[in-house]
Amino acid sequence: MNRRDLLKLAALSAVPASLLQARSAWAADAIELGCPVPMSGPFAANGKFADLGMKLAVEQYGKVLGRPLAYSVLDTEGKPATAVRKVQELAQQKNARYFAGGILSSESLAMGKEAEKFGGVFITTAGADEITGKDCNRATFRWSVPTYGAIERTVRPLIESMPKAKRWYTITPQYVFGDGLLSAAKNIFKEKGIEHVGNSYHALTEKEFSGYLTNAMAAKPDVLLILNFGSQSSDTLRQAVSFGMKKNTTILVAWASGLEQFESLGADLCDGVYFGAQYWHDVDTPANRDLVKRTQAAFKTNPNYSLAGSYTCTKILLDAMAKAGSADPKAVIAALQGMKYEGLTGPEEIRAADHQVLKNYYLLKGKPKSRMKDKDDFAEVVAVGKAFLPVEQTQCKLA
Repeated sequence: MNRRDLLKLAALSAVPASLLQARSAWAADAIELGCPVPMSGPFAANGKFADLGMKLAVEQYGKVLGRPLAYSVLDTEGKPATAVRKVQELAQQKNARYFAGGILSSESLAMGKEAEKFGGVFITTAGADEITGKDCNRATFRWSVPTYGAIERTVRPLIESMPKAKRWYTITPQYVFGDGLLSAAKNIFKEKGIEHVGNSYHALTEKEFSGYLTNAMAAKPDVLLILNFGSQSSDTLRQAVSFGMKKNTTILVAWASGLEQFESLGADLCDGVYFGAQYWHDVDTPANRDLVKRTQAAFKTNPNYSLAGSYTCTKILLDAMAKAGSADPKAVIAALQGMKYEGLTGPEEIRAADHQVLKNYYLLKGKPKSRMKDKDDFAEVVAVGKAFLPVEQTQCKLA
């Protein structure tokens, strides 16, 4: 099944979801989950795959604590105010207390604060350091490596492998996620004696990046560091390659959205480009092999980051309920804190002091088409590891 067909399936996934929701009408004791993600706008593809991830986990478990599971997909539109309103409505109308979602950091920060207000639990894959940093709270957990670690595990190893590449240019989305990535990159530049020859900020609604790339080319960088996400990073990369930048510039996309991004770009364009990744379907761990098997059986495709992130966030919540022996949010939060488990990236642990999952981050390099062993073998893992600020440096102070 190709990406377009899978997105059509994602659009239809509200049908089985609604059946699950209908079940809650007659099963008063159903545990209601919310999947608040953008289902419209520039990040809709990520949201639709996230929907499939929660659907897969809910159908796998069926029941927890002897209670049926129901879930609702909430279109946040990528807007914090809309996200908060949708979460409030589900909490009030269906007594939902568990939410796994948030693609953008801005919406995730807002939803986490709202979940704390009504006594819920929220887990996200969004990247801003603040989520498990200065804006942390008892209700919010995060699976993805934050911006600090994403830069540490991409920019640093690339600098070490390319010591002569001293001139770097950055293209950055102007909101909390982009600022976090840029700040972390600048710190490494300063430490390593890298010349930051320029930065271009852009809006979250931007689709045309040629002007920013013209400025980048004029600065004659050795490395172009792309700090945006989803369709924006694809558009930036596509336009950079069309301008011929691959010929004399190394390109690094610090936070790729994974397999669906490679599929949309194509092997020729990805060849030789570096990508940072939270998840890669080819990683050989027991949990990931199981997810790949389940995804192929359900959707006839390999899991991508958005699907895998939503699946594992949902699974973490459900496993914590089972561990707690209760669906009471306070008991589940206590079970989540310090929880260790075999995750998609290997052994993973939820740090109790800030609710950050400690997991691997990957640096991938696009393969030439001639070296691809199958249609999804777009990249090889060239570096992997963990990088997290010590809790005392995160500014997180859980009440």
